[in-house]
Amino acid sequence: MAAVQRVGIVGAGAAGLAAAILLAEAGVEVEVLEKATEPQTLGSGITLQGNALRILRTLGVWEQVEAKGYGFSTLVLRAPNPDGTVLAVLEDIKTGGDDLPATLGMYRPDLTSILRDRAEDAGATISYGKAVTVMTDDGGSVTIRTADGGSSRYDLLIGADGLHSAVRKAIGINEEPQPTGMGIWRAFVERPEEVVRTDLTYGGPCFIAGYCPTGPNTIYAYLVEKAQERRHEDGPKVMTELAAAYGGPWNEIRSNLDHGARINYTWFTSHLVEGPWNRGRIVIIGDAAHSCPPTVAQGAAMALEDAAVLAELLIAADHVTETLWKEFADRRMERATAVVRASVQLGQWMLDGVRDADVPGLMNSLSTTLKEPA
Repeated sequence: MAAVQRVGIVGAGAAGLAAAILLAEAGVEVEVLEKATEPQTLGSGITLQGNALRILRTLGVWEQVEAKGYGFSTLVLRAPNPDGTVLAVLEDIKTGGDDLPATLGMYRPDLTSILRDRAEDAGATISYGKAVTVMTDDGGSVTIRTADGGSSRYDLLIGADGLHSAVRKAIGINEEPQPTGMGIWRAFVERPEEVVRTDLTYGGPCFIAGYCPTGPNTIYAYLVEKAQERRHEDGPKVMTELAAAYGGPWNEIRSNLDHGARINYTWFTSHLVEGPWNRGRIVIIGDAAHSCPPTVAQGAAMALEDAAVLAELLIAADHVTETLWKEFADRRMERATAVVRASVQLGQWMLDGVRDADVPGLMNSLSTTLKEPA
């Protein structure tokens, strides 16, 4: 029998839904509490590395993800010149195993929709319009109250509510995401025929110019610059100007930026909760516990791994004990820390203009680690 019989999960993103699927499949009664009043249908692209795909296969959704997304196993480096000269085509490390692509891009709302349907099929309940305002842990259970006046009681509460986690704050963990000094423009546009994998250009007016196919007909393109105050409505103009220095597929991407492209701008941030991620029977996972710039594209993978490891431990144990929490920390802390530090280090090298940084060495070391299952 699992250590818990009834679990509340705050947040209907990838981490929360993954935990819901695995726990519900094991016979645990699961309720996902989402503050939004309905499923979110807007967003940009997401890059999923092989170790994320490995978890998605465990969740039973790999076939749907593969059909909706665009998988590939090579990476191209291009020169920051008007021709977009190809400098190298690199075989990427398949961190999910040789039978999965090294990387897959897809539309983020499609991933959430697939996971949401799977969670409900597994027996989990997803409740919308449920902003959790009060959490009380009495040592044997957790009682929550929501802004609409409702209340519920669970054996365990999982905070999977993202960067600005209300659960994290409520349990007295003070770490908050901090800017790293970079900002990113993202645009969701039509896929040029030539784009069949991620291409990266370092240098020029931006630190990084890149794009990732997200399906047969779409990509998300991104430009990374020094963080500054920007307005989303200026996106088409600013991205077109910044991208003017880059050739190859960027020529077609630029022409699509002002044709109804969905564009947003955010700053890179990072944080890591270095102590235990739980306080009694309340625990945080995913972006609530750790976040990093997308320089190594591991944010979603780390969130999915957190959910899978936590669910595995809860299902295997008879009781929620300090031993369970120690094992969770032992399996997640070092791995998440390595990802956060590598992501921040890559960005800092670019900010500092370090020209002899051992980027290949750092990436190879991290990928070798991540190839081992969480």
